[in-house]
Parts: sequence; structure tokens; C-alpha cells
Amino acid sequence: MVKHIVLWNFAEGLSGEEKRQAGEKMKALLEPIKALVPGAVEIQVIRNQLSSSNCDIALTSTFETLDALMTYQNHPAHVEAGKYVRSVTCNRTCMDYEFTSK
Repeated sequence: MVKHIVLWNFAEGLSGEEKRQAGEKMKALLEPIKALVPGAVEIQVIRNQLSSSNCDIALTSTFETLDALMTYQNHPAHVEAGKYVRSVTCNRTCMDYEFTSK
């Protein structure tokens, strides 16, 4: 199994309402890709961070294989979603790792 975690901050200048709307749109664009990519186990966009957080929004996803992750990253729906995400975020951080499911 492969875990793909991405963290962002919203772009400077966005109001609280614009950040809320951007988070909802990111969720609407990214989460449905799970049904389009064979081997995608979970795709979740999270915006309910605690005050101890230093990022505004996260994507956590799980894939059966590294090939499934690569398929996701190159899928046209992901490429399109990425265009929007880049327009409303900054400071992207990513970590991918393999693990054994229990």
C-alpha cells in the first residue's frame, strides 16, 4: 500500500469565505477521482485543522500500489483539479510512503 499526503496553505489575500469555498471545491474536485482510478483506496480532503496546525488544508490518500498512485497523478481529472488547486494554494508539501496494511 502507498500513502500520499499533501499539505497546503491557501494563497495570501483570500478571505475566510474564499478559503472555505476553495476548500469545498478542492474536496469536490479531488475526492471523486477515487472512483476513476483502479487501485485507489481512499482520497480525502481535510480542512478541519486544530489550532496547533500550520497548514490550511490536507489531502490524504491511499493506493494499493505505487503504479496506482502514478495513474492517479497522471489522470486527466487530477491534472485538471491541480490547475484549480494551484490557483488557490501555496507552500505545497508532499510525502509518499509505502506501508503494509494490517
